[in-house]
Amino acid sequence: MEQELKTLREAALNELAKASDLDELNDLRVKYLGKKGSLTSVLRGMGGLSPEERPKIGQIVNDIRADLEGLLTARSEEFKQSALEKRLASEKIDVSLPGRRPNIGHKHPLTLTLDRIKSIFMRMGFDVAEGPEVESDYFNFEALNLPKDHPARDMQDSFYITPEILLRTHTSPVEARVMQSKKPNDPVRIIAPGKVYRCDYDATHSPVFQQVEGLVVDKGIKLSDLKGTLDLFAKEMFGSNVKLRFRPSFFPFTEPSAEVDISCVMCGGKGCRTCKDTGWLEILGSGMTHPGVLEMSGYDPNQVSGFAFGIGVERVAMLVYGIDDLRLFYDNDARFLAQF
Repeated sequence: MEQELKTLREAALNELAKASDLDELNDLRVKYLGKKGSLTSVLRGMGGLSPEERPKIGQIVNDIRADLEGLLTARSEEFKQSALEKRLASEKIDVSLPGRRPNIGHKHPLTLTLDRIKSIFMRMGFDVAEGPEVESDYFNFEALNLPKDHPARDMQDSFYITPEILLRTHTSPVEARVMQSKKPNDPVRIIAPGKVYRCDYDATHSPVFQQVEGLVVDKGIKLSDLKGTLDLFAKEMFGSNVKLRFRPSFFPFTEPSAEVDISCVMCGGKGCRTCKDTGWLEILGSGMTHPGVLEMSGYDPNQVSGFAFGIGVERVAMLVYGIDDLRLFYDNDARFLAQF
Protein backbone atom coordinates (compact mmCIF):
# COMPACT_ATOMS: atom_id res chain seq x y z
CA MET A 1 0.00 0.00 0.00
CA GLU A 2 2.90 2.33 0.70
CA GLN A 3 4.15 1.88 -2.89
CA GLU A 4 0.62 2.42 -4.20
CA LEU A 5 0.39 5.71 -2.32
CA LYS A 6 3.74 6.92 -3.66
CA THR A 7 2.65 6.10 -7.22
CA LEU A 8 -0.65 7.94 -6.60
CA ARG A 9 1.22 10.99 -5.28
CA GLU A 10 3.54 11.19 -8.31
CA ALA A 11 0.66 10.82 -10.76
CA ALA A 12 -1.44 13.47 -8.99
CA LEU A 13 1.40 16.00 -8.75
CA ASN A 14 2.25 15.44 -12.40
CA GLU A 15 -1.36 16.03 -13.52
CA LEU A 16 -1.76 19.10 -11.31
CA ALA A 17 1.41 20.61 -12.73
CA LYS A 18 0.09 20.16 -16.27
CA ALA A 19 -3.40 21.58 -15.57
CA SER A 20 -4.22 24.46 -17.92
CA ASP A 21 -7.17 26.23 -16.20
CA LEU A 22 -9.34 26.40 -13.08
CA ASP A 23 -11.93 23.97 -14.40
CA GLU A 24 -9.29 21.32 -14.92
CA LEU A 25 -7.92 21.97 -11.43
CA ASN A 26 -11.36 21.45 -9.91
CA ASP A 27 -11.76 18.19 -11.81
CA LEU A 28 -8.43 16.97 -10.45
CA ARG A 29 -9.39 18.02 -6.92
CA VAL A 30 -12.49 15.82 -7.16
CA LYS A 31 -10.53 12.99 -8.82
CA TYR A 32 -7.93 12.71 -6.06
CA LEU A 33 -9.43 14.36 -2.93
CA GLY A 34 -13.19 13.97 -3.42
CA LYS A 35 -15.42 11.58 -1.46
CA LYS A 36 -15.06 9.03 -4.24
CA GLY A 37 -11.54 10.08 -5.19
CA SER A 38 -8.40 7.95 -5.51
CA LEU A 39 -6.98 8.87 -2.12
CA THR A 40 -10.26 8.03 -0.38
CA SER A 41 -10.36 4.66 -2.15
CA VAL A 42 -6.90 3.82 -0.81
CA LEU A 43 -7.99 4.77 2.71
CA ARG A 44 -10.86 2.26 2.56
CA GLY A 45 -8.28 -0.50 2.25
CA MET A 46 -6.61 0.40 5.55
CA GLY A 47 -9.03 -1.89 7.38
CA GLY A 48 -6.93 -4.87 6.29
CA LEU A 49 -3.68 -3.48 7.70
CA SER A 50 -2.13 -4.53 10.99
CA PRO A 51 -2.31 -2.13 13.94
CA GLU A 52 1.41 -1.42 13.54
CA GLU A 53 1.07 -0.43 9.86
CA ARG A 54 -1.97 1.85 10.18
CA PRO A 55 -0.25 4.86 11.83
CA LYS A 56 2.53 4.81 9.24
CA ILE A 57 0.15 4.60 6.29
CA GLY A 58 -2.13 7.21 7.86
CA GLN A 59 0.78 9.63 8.14
CA ILE A 60 1.70 9.07 4.50
CA VAL A 61 -1.90 9.72 3.42
CA ASN A 62 -1.97 12.98 5.41
CA ASP A 63 1.32 14.09 3.86
CA ILE A 64 0.04 13.35 0.35
CA ARG A 65 -3.21 15.23 1.04
CA ALA A 66 -1.29 18.24 2.32
CA ASP A 67 1.00 18.23 -0.74
CA LEU A 68 -1.92 18.01 -3.16
CA GLU A 69 -3.95 20.74 -1.41
CA GLY A 70 -0.92 23.03 -1.30
CA LEU A 71 -0.26 22.59 -5.02
CA LEU A 72 -3.96 23.04 -5.82
CA THR A 73 -4.03 26.33 -3.92
CA ALA A 74 -0.85 27.58 -5.55
CA ARG A 75 -1.98 26.70 -9.10
CA SER A 76 -5.44 28.22 -8.43
CA GLU A 77 -3.85 31.53 -7.41
CA GLU A 78 -1.68 31.44 -10.55
CA PHE A 79 -4.73 31.05 -12.79
CA LYS A 80 -6.65 33.82 -10.97
CA GLN A 81 -3.71 36.20 -11.26
CA SER A 82 -3.27 35.36 -14.92
CA ALA A 83 -6.98 35.98 -15.60
CA LEU A 84 -6.78 39.33 -13.80
CA GLU A 85 -3.75 40.41 -15.83
CA LYS A 86 -5.49 39.49 -19.09
CA ARG A 87 -8.58 41.43 -18.06
CA LEU A 88 -6.56 44.51 -17.11
CA ALA A 89 -4.68 44.32 -20.39
CA SER A 90 -7.89 44.14 -22.43
CA GLU A 91 -9.90 46.74 -20.47
CA LYS A 92 -8.80 50.32 -20.94
CA ILE A 93 -10.17 53.17 -18.88
CA ASP A 94 -10.65 56.54 -20.48
CA VAL A 95 -9.92 58.92 -17.61
CA SER A 96 -11.31 61.83 -19.65
CA LEU A 97 -14.87 60.41 -19.49
CA PRO A 98 -17.23 62.07 -16.97
CA GLY A 99 -17.90 60.17 -13.76
CA ARG A 100 -21.10 58.26 -13.13
CA ARG A 101 -23.40 60.07 -10.73
CA PRO A 102 -24.77 57.89 -7.93
CA ASN A 103 -28.53 57.63 -7.61
CA ILE A 104 -29.62 60.10 -4.96
CA GLY A 105 -32.80 59.51 -3.01
CA HIS A 106 -35.48 62.07 -2.28
CA LYS A 107 -38.17 62.71 0.27
CA HIS A 108 -41.16 60.38 0.54
CA PRO A 109 -44.47 61.91 -0.65
CA LEU A 110 -45.84 61.73 2.90
CA THR A 111 -42.79 63.60 4.19
CA LEU A 112 -43.24 66.22 1.46
CA THR A 113 -46.89 66.63 2.44
CA LEU A 114 -46.13 66.82 6.15
CA ASP A 115 -43.38 69.41 5.59
CA ARG A 116 -45.83 71.51 3.61
CA ILE A 117 -48.52 71.28 6.32
CA LYS A 118 -46.03 72.23 9.02
CA SER A 119 -44.75 75.15 6.95
CA ILE A 120 -48.27 76.55 6.49
CA PHE A 121 -49.11 76.46 10.20
CA MET A 122 -45.69 77.70 11.30
CA ARG A 123 -46.22 80.77 9.11
CA MET A 124 -49.44 81.31 11.08
CA GLY A 125 -47.48 81.35 14.33
CA PHE A 126 -47.94 77.75 15.46
CA ASP A 127 -45.16 75.91 17.30
CA VAL A 128 -44.41 72.24 16.57
CA ALA A 129 -44.76 69.92 19.57
CA GLU A 130 -43.95 66.21 19.78
CA GLY A 131 -44.69 63.42 22.23
CA PRO A 132 -44.22 59.67 22.77
CA GLU A 133 -45.79 57.14 20.41
CA VAL A 134 -46.10 54.63 23.27
CA GLU A 135 -48.64 56.42 25.41
CA SER A 136 -50.54 55.96 28.66
CA ASP A 137 -54.28 55.35 28.68
CA TYR A 138 -54.66 58.53 30.74
CA PHE A 139 -53.16 60.90 28.18
CA ASN A 140 -54.52 59.03 25.14
CA PHE A 141 -58.10 58.84 26.40
CA GLU A 142 -58.97 60.02 29.91
CA ALA A 143 -57.33 63.46 29.72
CA LEU A 144 -59.29 64.01 26.49
CA ASN A 145 -62.72 63.36 28.04
CA LEU A 146 -62.76 59.66 27.10
CA PRO A 147 -63.22 57.66 30.33
CA LYS A 148 -62.76 53.88 30.28
CA ASP A 149 -66.44 53.13 29.66
CA HIS A 150 -66.91 55.72 26.88
CA PRO A 151 -68.35 54.15 23.68
CA ALA A 152 -66.28 56.49 21.45
CA ARG A 153 -63.21 54.42 22.38
CA ASP A 154 -64.46 51.75 20.00
CA MET A 155 -63.77 54.11 17.09
CA GLN A 156 -60.10 54.20 18.07
CA ASP A 157 -59.36 50.51 18.60
CA SER A 158 -55.61 50.36 19.19
CA PHE A 159 -52.65 48.12 19.99
CA TYR A 160 -52.33 47.64 23.75
CA ILE A 161 -49.04 46.69 25.42
CA THR A 162 -50.62 46.52 28.89
CA PRO A 163 -54.14 47.55 30.02
CA GLU A 164 -52.72 51.02 30.75
CA ILE A 165 -50.09 51.37 27.99
CA LEU A 166 -50.84 51.46 24.26
CA LEU A 167 -49.66 52.82 20.92
CA ARG A 168 -51.32 56.22 20.65
CA THR A 169 -54.40 56.42 18.45
CA HIS A 170 -54.00 60.15 17.71
CA THR A 171 -51.53 62.93 18.53
CA SER A 172 -54.05 64.68 20.81
CA PRO A 173 -52.16 63.38 23.90
CA VAL A 174 -49.41 65.83 22.97
CA GLU A 175 -51.91 68.67 23.40
CA ALA A 176 -52.80 67.48 26.91
CA ARG A 177 -49.10 67.10 27.79
CA VAL A 178 -48.32 70.61 26.54
CA MET A 179 -51.20 72.19 28.49
CA GLN A 180 -50.25 70.38 31.69
CA SER A 181 -46.63 71.49 31.29
CA LYS A 182 -47.63 75.18 31.25
CA LYS A 183 -48.86 77.53 33.94
CA PRO A 184 -52.66 77.72 34.34
CA ASN A 185 -54.34 79.65 31.50
CA ASP A 186 -51.06 80.23 29.60
CA PRO A 187 -51.70 80.68 25.83
CA VAL A 188 -51.13 77.63 23.62
CA ARG A 189 -50.71 77.58 19.85
CA ILE A 190 -49.27 74.29 18.66
CA ILE A 191 -49.48 71.59 16.01
CA ALA A 192 -48.55 68.02 16.96
CA PRO A 193 -47.43 65.92 13.98
CA GLY A 194 -46.50 62.25 14.26
CA LYS A 195 -47.33 58.60 13.72
CA VAL A 196 -50.46 57.06 15.21
CA TYR A 197 -51.77 53.49 15.33
CA ARG A 198 -55.19 51.87 14.96
CA CYS A 199 -56.47 48.38 14.16
CA ASP A 200 -57.65 49.27 10.66
CA TYR A 201 -56.50 48.32 7.15
CA ASP A 202 -58.05 48.90 3.72
CA ALA A 203 -57.66 51.14 0.66
CA THR A 204 -58.21 54.31 2.73
CA HIS A 205 -56.99 53.19 6.18
CA SER A 206 -53.69 51.90 7.53
CA PRO A 207 -52.77 50.42 10.94
CA VAL A 208 -50.04 53.08 11.11
CA PHE A 209 -50.52 56.54 9.66
CA GLN A 210 -49.50 60.14 10.24
CA GLN A 211 -51.60 62.85 11.78
CA VAL A 212 -51.29 66.55 12.56
CA GLU A 213 -53.33 67.75 15.52
CA GLY A 214 -53.66 71.46 16.22
CA LEU A 215 -54.58 73.31 19.40
CA VAL A 216 -55.09 76.98 20.23
CA VAL A 217 -56.01 78.09 23.75
CA ASP A 218 -56.21 81.73 24.83
CA LYS A 219 -58.65 84.34 26.03
CA GLY A 220 -61.48 85.16 23.63
CA ILE A 221 -60.94 82.30 21.13
CA LYS A 222 -64.09 81.83 19.02
CA LEU A 223 -65.42 79.41 16.45
CA SER A 224 -64.76 82.06 13.81
CA ASP A 225 -61.03 81.82 14.65
CA LEU A 226 -61.13 78.10 13.95
CA LYS A 227 -62.96 78.61 10.65
CA GLY A 228 -60.55 81.33 9.54
CA THR A 229 -57.49 79.23 10.43
CA LEU A 230 -58.74 76.17 8.54
CA ASP A 231 -59.90 78.23 5.57
CA LEU A 232 -56.41 79.73 5.24
CA PHE A 233 -54.82 76.29 5.56
CA ALA A 234 -57.08 74.80 2.88
CA LYS A 235 -56.39 77.61 0.41
CA GLU A 236 -52.63 77.37 1.01
CA MET A 237 -52.72 73.58 0.61
CA PHE A 238 -55.18 73.08 -2.24
CA GLY A 239 -55.41 76.44 -4.00
CA SER A 240 -57.20 79.74 -3.57
CA ASN A 241 -60.41 78.53 -5.25
CA VAL A 242 -61.14 75.78 -2.72
CA LYS A 243 -64.23 76.17 -0.54
CA LEU A 244 -64.88 74.83 2.96
CA ARG A 245 -67.99 73.27 4.47
CA PHE A 246 -68.47 72.60 8.18
CA ARG A 247 -70.81 69.75 9.15
CA PRO A 248 -71.95 69.15 12.75
CA SER A 249 -70.30 66.08 14.25
CA PHE A 250 -69.25 64.59 17.58
CA PHE A 251 -65.82 64.32 19.20
CA PRO A 252 -65.53 63.77 22.96
CA PHE A 253 -62.80 66.37 23.34
CA THR A 254 -64.52 69.24 21.46
CA GLU A 255 -67.92 70.94 21.80
CA PRO A 256 -69.30 71.96 19.38
CA SER A 257 -67.58 69.65 16.87
CA ALA A 258 -67.52 69.69 13.09
CA GLU A 259 -66.28 67.62 10.19
CA VAL A 260 -64.66 69.85 7.58
CA ASP A 261 -65.09 69.23 3.85
CA ILE A 262 -63.39 70.95 0.94
CA SER A 263 -64.77 71.38 -2.54
CA CYS A 264 -63.50 68.50 -4.67
CA VAL A 265 -60.00 69.24 -5.96
CA MET A 266 -60.59 66.90 -8.91
CA CYS A 267 -63.75 68.44 -10.37
CA GLY A 268 -63.88 71.83 -8.68
CA GLY A 269 -67.09 70.94 -6.85
CA LYS A 270 -69.09 69.90 -9.92
CA GLY A 271 -69.27 66.22 -8.95
CA CYS A 272 -67.13 63.29 -10.04
CA ARG A 273 -66.14 59.74 -9.15
CA THR A 274 -63.64 60.90 -6.54
CA CYS A 275 -66.22 62.89 -4.56
CA LYS A 276 -69.03 60.43 -5.37
CA ASP A 277 -70.80 63.17 -7.32
CA THR A 278 -71.30 65.28 -4.17
CA GLY A 279 -68.75 67.97 -5.03
CA TRP A 280 -67.23 67.68 -1.51
CA LEU A 281 -64.37 65.74 0.10
CA GLU A 282 -63.98 65.19 3.85
CA ILE A 283 -60.61 66.51 4.93
CA LEU A 284 -60.43 66.83 8.74
CA GLY A 285 -62.23 66.99 12.08
CA SER A 286 -62.37 70.04 14.34
CA GLY A 287 -64.19 71.81 17.13
CA MET A 288 -64.02 74.08 20.15
CA THR A 289 -62.01 72.53 22.98
CA HIS A 290 -64.31 70.86 25.51
CA PRO A 291 -64.41 72.66 28.91
CA GLY A 292 -63.76 69.33 30.64
CA VAL A 293 -60.52 68.86 28.70
CA LEU A 294 -59.40 72.35 29.70
CA GLU A 295 -60.20 71.68 33.37
CA MET A 296 -58.33 68.35 33.45
CA SER A 297 -55.22 70.12 32.14
CA GLY A 298 -55.38 72.92 34.71
CA TYR A 299 -57.15 75.60 32.65
CA ASP A 300 -60.21 77.57 33.69
CA PRO A 301 -62.87 77.36 30.93
CA ASN A 302 -64.43 80.53 32.34
CA GLN A 303 -61.24 82.46 31.62
CA VAL A 304 -59.97 80.89 28.39
CA SER A 305 -61.32 78.99 25.41
CA GLY A 306 -59.76 77.16 22.51
CA PHE A 307 -60.16 75.15 19.36
CA ALA A 308 -58.60 71.95 18.05
CA PHE A 309 -58.40 70.09 14.75
CA GLY A 310 -56.95 66.88 13.40
CA ILE A 311 -55.59 66.32 9.88
CA GLY A 312 -54.66 62.97 8.33
CA VAL A 313 -51.44 63.44 6.37
CA GLU A 314 -52.16 60.48 4.08
CA ARG A 315 -55.61 61.87 3.30
CA VAL A 316 -54.14 65.22 2.28
CA ALA A 317 -51.39 63.54 0.22
CA MET A 318 -53.97 61.42 -1.63
CA LEU A 319 -55.88 64.56 -2.62
CA VAL A 320 -52.80 66.59 -3.52
CA TYR A 321 -51.26 63.86 -5.69
CA GLY A 322 -54.46 62.20 -6.96
CA ILE A 323 -53.81 58.77 -5.37
CA ASP A 324 -56.74 56.43 -4.77
CA ASP A 325 -55.12 53.77 -2.53
CA LEU A 326 -53.41 54.76 0.72
CA ARG A 327 -51.47 51.48 0.85
CA LEU A 328 -49.27 52.63 -2.05
CA PHE A 329 -47.49 54.97 0.36
CA TYR A 330 -46.26 52.00 2.40
CA ASP A 331 -45.50 49.41 -0.31
CA ASN A 332 -42.03 50.92 -0.87
CA ASP A 333 -42.33 50.39 -4.63
CA ALA A 334 -39.53 52.46 -6.19
CA ARG A 335 -41.56 52.88 -9.40
CA PHE A 336 -44.28 54.64 -7.41
CA LEU A 337 -42.01 56.70 -5.17
CA ALA A 338 -39.80 57.87 -8.05
CA GLN A 339 -42.70 59.94 -9.39
CA PHE A 340 -42.52 62.45 -6.53
